[in-house]
Amino acid sequence: MRYYPLYADLSRKRCLVVGAGEVGRRKIGTLAACGASEVLVLETRAPDADLLDTLALPSVIFEQRSFQDSDLDGRFLVIASTSNEELNWRISRACEERGILCNIVDQPEKCSFIVPALFTQGDLTVAISTGGGSPALARKIRKELGEFLGSEYGSVLVLMSRLRPMVLELGLGSPRNAAIFRGLVDSGLLDALERKDQAMASDLLAGHIPGELHARIPEILDGLC
Repeated sequence: MRYYPLYADLSRKRCLVVGAGEVGRRKIGTLAACGASEVLVLETRAPDADLLDTLALPSVIFEQRSFQDSDLDGRFLVIASTSNEELNWRISRACEERGILCNIVDQPEKCSFIVPALFTQGDLTVAISTGGGSPALARKIRKELGEFLGSEYGSVLVLMSRLRPMVLELGLGSPRNAAIFRGLVDSGLLDALERKDQAMASDLLAGHIPGELHARIPEILDGLC
């Protein structure tokens, strides 16, 4: 199986998580953090103290009961994290019949998608997948990425997010815009942000962005150096 990598927009999407143990709790938190409009959580046991914090998230709805097929109505994505093999297969097949994205935790043969190991640094997200062959290796790679990619990568992404609309407003055209952004990424800007060297970062920006934006360099660098 070769999986098609995909980043999904969960805004205005209703999701379902069946089973709220340790793994399920992490899935709930990730779905909520990624902007799902609703995350319905089904668990037959009463929530413990750790789960209560997750259930307090604004988009999360908890119901202490068993799964019913009608729970799939209107769902965009479903995650099942239960120890009940029969129930996992039931959810998997029902989702397939309805064309709903479904992940059964640690059982790729029952899934229409698998969840990669994720490394995040601010708005930067790196997904690592081994095609379900070795989640342990994916976690090892994620750890090594965390040691390699410092906080400066998150900072440069904030900077680029601020700069991009400013450049696009100038109407310079795609080739010129691409040259500006590539030049900055290939410059010493990462080093400057890592060192918190505002003077160096300012000089690099001045050397790459159009003169019309030079006066906005303090705004672009605000809080990053």
